[in-house]
Amino acid sequence: MTTDTKLRSYSTEQAAAVSRSYEDDFFGWVEDQVALLKAGRVDRADVINIADELSAVGNEHYEKLESAVRIVLLHLLKWDYQPDRRSRSWVLSIAEHRRRIVRVLRKNPSLKPHIEEATGEAYEDARGDAMNETGLVATIFPKQCPYDWSAITARTIEWDDVRSPE
Repeated sequence: MTTDTKLRSYSTEQAAAVSRSYEDDFFGWVEDQVALLKAGRVDRADVINIADELSAVGNEHYEKLESAVRIVLLHLLKWDYQPDRRSRSWVLSIAEHRRRIVRVLRKNPSLKPHIEEATGEAYEDARGDAMNETGLVATIFPKQCPYDWSAITARTIEWDDVRSPE
């Protein structure tokens, strides 16, 4: 995976001399760690904090998946339990967040075994959000997610001229 970055490149000698603090200058610390790793100076790298940051990056991707699933679930709940309020924007939001789910899973196929966990966590939040947004009582919404993965990602939702999936 490559990304554009604003990080400066250092020579091997410069990499050996850098030592900005993780706690005091995060961006500078990242620059220094990248320089050290590129220079092959793993012995000087802050491996504990690098490992923590890599773990955080992985968690961010999981959270992107969970967030997109949560929005789809929220709108499916509202669609099913408040049909008189259905709208074009719900269909568009479902479509957008389904695209996000596909994108996250395409870029991070190792998240696929975590779909069930992400769906369970997303549903807890979606159920609470649905209660707050609709004003309906908690007992209306199932405690466990009533949608399987196919319904979350592919159930057809239509409003006038918009449809998800397209």
